[in-house]
Amino acid sequence: MFVAVAAFSLMDALLKLFAAHYPPIQVTAIRALASLPFLLVPLWYRGRLAELRPQRIGLHLLRGALGILMLVTFIMALRDASLSSVYSLYMSAPLLIAVLAALLLKEKVDVGRWLAIVVGLIGVLIILQPRPDGLPLLAGLTAALSALCYAFAAITARILTRSEKSPAIVFTFLLIIALVAGAIAMPNWIPIRDTDWWLIVAAGGFGAAGQHYITEAFRHAPAAVVAPVEYTALLWGIAIDWAAWSLWPNSTVLGGASLVIAAGIYVAWREQRP
Repeated sequence: MFVAVAAFSLMDALLKLFAAHYPPIQVTAIRALASLPFLLVPLWYRGRLAELRPQRIGLHLLRGALGILMLVTFIMALRDASLSSVYSLYMSAPLLIAVLAALLLKEKVDVGRWLAIVVGLIGVLIILQPRPDGLPLLAGLTAALSALCYAFAAITARILTRSEKSPAIVFTFLLIIALVAGAIAMPNWIPIRDTDWWLIVAAGGFGAAGQHYITEAFRHAPAAVVAPVEYTALLWGIAIDWAAWSLWPNSTVLGGASLVIAAGIYVAWREQRP
């Protein structure tokens, strides 16, 4: 899980670099296109392409639309804010998933988890509060919207796993994003610079590595053990911000992130208790 989080963090750093030169919708299309070969080639080699066939087309389309909005708003946030600031808000996604699971899937959420969710959302409000050296308001709102879309997409994925194979869920998700975002971006498509092609391949590779290792992590250990490691993304965000852009998160972001992380770890722990 630690390797997976590192891979995804490095991929996000590349998306931030792309966002400085290309529109967010184009970066979204590039992100999906770069990942498709890393999914298709191993399945082709193993003779498992039949697993890509989707069953519930409508739900796949809904998840693809959520994915486009999630990535566009995430990239917009990355363009205008630091990795660590965006991650601080994005860490509220597990709390949002717990809320949506209770409301939409009728999963039971006890009083302790509801209190933790409230504490986590207070942390989000602390991060979003305006101050001269704080997170830009628009970047904060787009990051929060992206986290909400991620939570909805996770709920749809949970429903799809009841009838679909994992390769079909991932492939259809990436394909819809690539086709729709690519079509929207095409009229204003900016030619890819020669120096960026290897970065695009690297982004696809990091994304594929992250997906592989996160799957292995959940395969070999309980979610309550694995999920909290995802919060090391904040450490990676801080390190990458410092190394690449000489940025350091302020005390408000760190304070709010601490509440969000503590609430998320508590919710993950409570979910695994009998």
